[in-house]
Amino acid sequence: MELPPERIEEVILLIRGQKVILDYDLAEIYGIETRRLNEQVRRNVDRFPPDFMFQLTTEEFENLKSHFAISSLTWGGRRKLPLAFTEHGAIMAASVLNSKRAVEMSVFVVRAFIRLRSLLATHKELALKLTELENKLTLHDKQIVAIVEAIRKLMAPPVKPKRKIGFDLKEKQERYSIKKRSGK
Repeated sequence: MELPPERIEEVILLIRGQKVILDYDLAEIYGIETRRLNEQVRRNVDRFPPDFMFQLTTEEFENLKSHFAISSLTWGGRRKLPLAFTEHGAIMAASVLNSKRAVEMSVFVVRAFIRLRSLLATHKELALKLTELENKLTLHDKQIVAIVEAIRKLMAPPVKPKRKIGFDLKEKQERYSIKKRSGK
């Protein structure tokens, strides 16, 4: 089964913070069986340092299975955990396979990685611009709220002091006392 070059980008995954292609997708791209790819990689393991290729953990593989339709390690599926190839690992795999198809397709693989890298850079720039805009809006929002509050204060009727109920004596109050009269 042949994978069209435009679909290469779709099989590139982000695992452990790296963009990778899993062994079965890379084998499909290069037009060989997965077991043949893995045989050649294991025969030339010294050409694949950890930044070129790594094997998925069981947890990573389970996570992939829950997101994509991937066969399990049991019940006739894969017997070993998949290998993940970075951009450099995919190119190295093409060189150890030494087939015309692998060499031709490695060019498309590299182009797909480059395109994804440029798309990610564009997304980062867009995210920065959105953050800047959000900060400006927050500042403007605070200023607008302050203006609205000032207008409301101007619109409110002036507050008059409350009037007292009753009489207001302005003369000095004298104390009146009742004197007891002595009995006659």
